[in-house]
Amino acid sequence: MVFRELLTRESILPKWREVLIAFRRLEDRGEIRGGRFVGNFLGEQFALPYAVESLRSMRSEAPTGDIITVSAADPLNLTGILVPGEKVPAISGRFVKFQDGVGVGESDRSPYVPPIASAG
Repeated sequence: MVFRELLTRESILPKWREVLIAFRRLEDRGEIRGGRFVGNFLGEQFALPYAVESLRSMRSEAPTGDIITVSAADPLNLTGILVPGEKVPAISGRFVKFQDGVGVGESDRSPYVPPIASAG
């Protein structure tokens, strides 16, 4: 899924007009789809066909309560862009937690704690 506001976190990009021309060519060839897939954002949006189907199928799923933790430097850190809340800086060593697609916090600790090897 790509649209203009989503690219605001990127530092080195061509002009949106150039990106738009490339996406329209890909859409004409049937490689991506254009439309309005994510609400509350203006302008054209583009996605791979399987991403569109995935978004549509998620509308009918019940919340699971699962918590997912990603690095703040990960491109999935969309807090303050797509996900409500303040932006979490893309700093290595920081993590963002999401529950059912909603940001629920951030931390300086890795979500993974390796098991302690037993001697013997």
